[in-house]
Amino acid sequence: MDTKLTLKLDKNVIEKAKVYAAKQKISISFIVENYLNAITSTEKSEAKDEIKISEFVKSISVGNGEIPVDFDYKKARQDYLIEKYK
Repeated sequence: MDTKLTLKLDKNVIEKAKVYAAKQKISISFIVENYLNAITSTEKSEAKDEIKISEFVKSISVGNGEIPVDFDYKKARQDYLIEKYK
């Protein structure tokens, strides 16, 4: 059952969140709900060495989350910065 929640946040944070949500094609409510679910989850990983990926991270990941063997992170970073500072 969904329930309405009113939050009081900085205007700039809200504007950035709206832009982010639009780019990701998700709602701000979805982001907040998944974040709150992630931080309040009582599930603990059975193995201490195992890193558990939260449901929120899974929900926003693209593809299967694997990086190709020939991935050039330096070029990807350079392309990102070029695009960012156009």
